[in-house]
Amino acid sequence: MEDSEELKYNWIRMKRMKTAKKMYQFCIDNNYGSGMTKNWAIKHFALIEQALAADEDVLMCFIGLHNYRSATNHDSNYAYAITNKRIIMAQKRMIGQTFQTVDIDNLNDITMSTGMLMGIVTIDTIKEQFNVAVEKSQAMSINKSIHDVLFSIKQKKKSAENVKVQHTSAADEILKFKGLYDLGVITRAEFEKKKKELLSR
Repeated sequence: MEDSEELKYNWIRMKRMKTAKKMYQFCIDNNYGSGMTKNWAIKHFALIEQALAADEDVLMCFIGLHNYRSATNHDSNYAYAITNKRIIMAQKRMIGQTFQTVDIDNLNDITMSTGMLMGIVTIDTIKEQFNVAVEKSQAMSINKSIHDVLFSIKQKKKSAENVKVQHTSAADEILKFKGLYDLGVITRAEFEKKKKELLSR
């Protein structure tokens, strides 16, 4: 399967991840982290599931140690999801929960570094940085997948903007020719022909 076809297939498949169990299974299938236990990992993802808007799709997700500073200094496991709108970070605790989101437009970059055993995926936003520790073997594939998803989101946005610009310019042109028709400079037939040409672009 070609890269573009594979990406399209993965995009369609990932859009079906609306439940905590499916998000967790995606992590297991792709070796994107498992958390301490399946039960707790699903509880973390359940917070994400509950927060999803009707028009929001989870495109990629993973599990890692949040705000990692060292092996003994971190905020334990969180579930992470990248949707078509934002990055969601969630952790369910015995008492309470932590939930945070970053709008895709407020994202500066995603970088990765590796040490002896761990890999660090850094989510850099306009306000703060989040260091997420995962197994070294997982770090590169998680990083690549995040970048693929973000690239796809940007491409979709560009396409939508181009279509909007084309429709706007076509509408402007039609108004211009309507004005010429109203002034009697061109005939009705000429106006209709030009309108048809502009709408079919």
